[in-house]
Amino acid sequence: MTRPASRRPSPAVAAAMSGAVDLSSLKQPAATDTPTDHAVTEADFETRVLRRSMQVPVVIVLYSQRSPGSVELVKLFERLVAEDDGAWDLATVEAEPNMRIAQALGVQGIPTVIAVAGGQPLADFQGGQPEPQVKQWLAAVVDAVRGKLSGEEGAPGEELPAEPEDPRFTAAEDALDQGDIAGAEAAYEKILAEEPGNTEAKAALRNVRFFGRAQNLPADAIATADAAPDDIDAAFAAADMELFNQQPEAAFGRLIDLIKRTAGDDRNRVRTRLVELFELFDTADPAVVAARRKLATALY
Repeated sequence: MTRPASRRPSPAVAAAMSGAVDLSSLKQPAATDTPTDHAVTEADFETRVLRRSMQVPVVIVLYSQRSPGSVELVKLFERLVAEDDGAWDLATVEAEPNMRIAQALGVQGIPTVIAVAGGQPLADFQGGQPEPQVKQWLAAVVDAVRGKLSGEEGAPGEELPAEPEDPRFTAAEDALDQGDIAGAEAAYEKILAEEPGNTEAKAALRNVRFFGRAQNLPADAIATADAAPDDIDAAFAAADMELFNQQPEAAFGRLIDLIKRTAGDDRNRVRTRLVELFELFDTADPAVVAARRKLATALY
C-alpha cells in the first residue's frame, strides 16, 4: 500500500465518509481521567478520537475477541504506535460492546482500521495486513496530514461544531446505548415509515440488524452449517459469521450454492437473505458484482 487506501465500502461506509453519518454523533461528556492504554469506548470516543484527531491522526482499530487475527492486529498497532514517537495515536475499539461506533463507521468486517484526522475519516482498510504494508499505510496517513493539524505541542484544536440533533435518531441511539437492539431497530423503522427515502436510517437499520444477528452467533456457526449444508437457518448464521470475519465471497457463495439446491418458498427465502447481504456493500463492489452474476446463473 503506497497511499491511504479505501476498503470496499458499504452504503453505510459511503455515508459515513461523506458526512451523512457524522462521527460527531458519538460525542459524549469528556472523560476526566488520563487514559492509561489505547482502549476506547463510546463514553470517551469524543475526547480520545475526535478531539485528539485535531492534533494528530488517530488510527481506530475495531476488533473482536472472537477473531484472533484482529487481536493480533491490535498488538501490532500497539507496538507501532510506541515506536512512532507521537506522530499518530491509536484507539482500539472492541466492536460488540461498542455498536454505535461500529455503526457510525459502517463496519461490516473485523478487523477494520480507520484513520481519523480533523474529526473526519481519512483512510481505511479491512482485514489483516503484513507489517511492512501496515507501516507503509501509516506513513502515507501521516504524510497526508503533515502541517495540517496542530500537533502534540500545538493548540488543543478547535471544538467540533455542534449540530442539531434529530430526536428520532437520538431515540434510536439511546436504545443502542442501553443494549436494546430491538428498540433501536423499531426506532429506525419508524423513521423510515415517515421518510421512506431517508438513506441514513436505511443504512443504520441494515447495520443494526446485522450486528444484532452477529452478536448472537454461536462460535461454531460455520462448522454447523458445513455439517448440514441444506439447513437454511444454519446457512444464514454461517454466512453472517463469514461476513463478520471479512469473507464476503464465502458468505455469498454459501447462499448461492444453497439456492441451487432449493426450490419454491425455500429458494425465495434464501435469495431474499442474499440480496439483503448485498445491500450491506456498495453495488459496484467486485464481490457483489461477481455474486450477482452467479446468482443469475443459479436462478435461470
